[in-house]
Amino acid sequence: MSTRLIGTMWHQRFLQLDGSSMGLQGKIRQMLVSAILGGQLPAGAPIPSSRELAGQLGVARNTVVLAYQQLVDEGYLVSRERSGFFVNGDILEGSMAAKGVPPDEEKGSANPPDWERRFVFRPSAQRNIVKRANWQDYPYPFIYGQYDPLLFPTADWRECSLKALSVLDIHEWAQDMILRDDESLVQQIRTRVLPRRGVWASADEIVVTVGAQQALYLLADLLVGPDTPVGIEDPGYPDARNIFGSRTAHLLPLPVDGDGLKVSGAIYNCDYVYVTPSHQCPTTVTMPLERRLALLDMAEAADCVVIEDDYESENRFEGDPTPTLKSLDRHNRVIYVGSLSKCLAPGLRIGYIVGPAELIAELRGVRRLMLRHPSAYIQRAFSLFLSLGHYDAHLRRLTLAHRDRAQALADALALHLPEVRPVPVHGGASCWVEGPEWLDSVELCRRAEEHGVLVEPGGVFYMSPAMPRNMFRLGFSSIVYEKIEPGIQRLAEVLRSLRPRPAR
Repeated sequence: MSTRLIGTMWHQRFLQLDGSSMGLQGKIRQMLVSAILGGQLPAGAPIPSSRELAGQLGVARNTVVLAYQQLVDEGYLVSRERSGFFVNGDILEGSMAAKGVPPDEEKGSANPPDWERRFVFRPSAQRNIVKRANWQDYPYPFIYGQYDPLLFPTADWRECSLKALSVLDIHEWAQDMILRDDESLVQQIRTRVLPRRGVWASADEIVVTVGAQQALYLLADLLVGPDTPVGIEDPGYPDARNIFGSRTAHLLPLPVDGDGLKVSGAIYNCDYVYVTPSHQCPTTVTMPLERRLALLDMAEAADCVVIEDDYESENRFEGDPTPTLKSLDRHNRVIYVGSLSKCLAPGLRIGYIVGPAELIAELRGVRRLMLRHPSAYIQRAFSLFLSLGHYDAHLRRLTLAHRDRAQALADALALHLPEVRPVPVHGGASCWVEGPEWLDSVELCRRAEEHGVLVEPGGVFYMSPAMPRNMFRLGFSSIVYEKIEPGIQRLAEVLRSLRPRPAR
């Protein structure tokens, strides 16, 4: 095959990498490696000369030379004097591409497995929060749980990531930790993070997880059986409901009011109660101290264990935070779940569980069966981020930014949507809104999206299908201050276009 005949192919492959964050040299390497491993370039095939490829791609010849040399060093290419560069056959040895089998060839079967019969349960059938993957393409993304690139401490995180790549650090995190976590991160959690919430724990009472989400999954895996009664806030966090619901058929909805979870006799019917007292999901209300104490007393009387999800507890706009349930617990009845990455970047996925040592030991065993441990490299980088004070500085900046955005949102709602009733925001990064009784929030969100506004319908937060249809959530963690007022104005126009016309 003459490489002179496929210049258009190289140009098209290179253009497909336009969205990549790599430099020109990296893109050339990626293009060639993909073609080699994908079977488009067989063993021994010649590669265009550096001068020829540079001309086809419109880049400097030296850029191509450096890319070729690195591919030679890594064994993808071989250089033959006065002949040029060729695909190294050894790199493809044993691969399907070397045997001439197309990697995407469909393999039919006359008797495929009946997957429907084999599924133990269907996660795809559960009601979940749905968010657009391309949310950043929308001008007014009022969605919760995403980050703002303008607020992310890029330089600080890069510094810690590079420090974690020192030789000594690599010797620590590159090994299989099996049951262990990064000791420096556990130390930072127990001495820097937890004391701010009034929680004191020893190292054997903490386990690191892949976000708070995995923490809940581990707890459900270890503690919840088919007949275990679990109380869930209603409305509440859909993923927690789905996680516990995948283990037991006995989920009990526990009502929520303006002070969070209502403490009632229903708790006597629960072995476990999942609660979000700092910022109730989704209403954002904070459980007062008196109710927290009442919940702990009832849990003791009912021989019930409380699972406290303390998300967004440090993002409070005014006053001192209310003591956590864990800090008030005197009988080891509270399992504490926290997240380090939610307020920084959710994609980092770092959370933790605090509980009695015997519980933590078993949770480590369950985690080992699932994935051994969270990335030790990310753990070490996060430990450095905490120890150097970057985390606290980021929290201060984030709180100030979110406080301004929350005020802008409240002002915009009062100006453009006086017919809705938002729950006052005192912290966190979202606002729970009750619309007019006639409103269908699903239709509102669908129509708003057509106008560039992303809003979350509220029905998914309720256990019963007969939920209120006029509730919705507005997040402000990923929308800049200047976009809030015009975004709400556009949302108001959409909402009013849905108002039923009076009967004649």
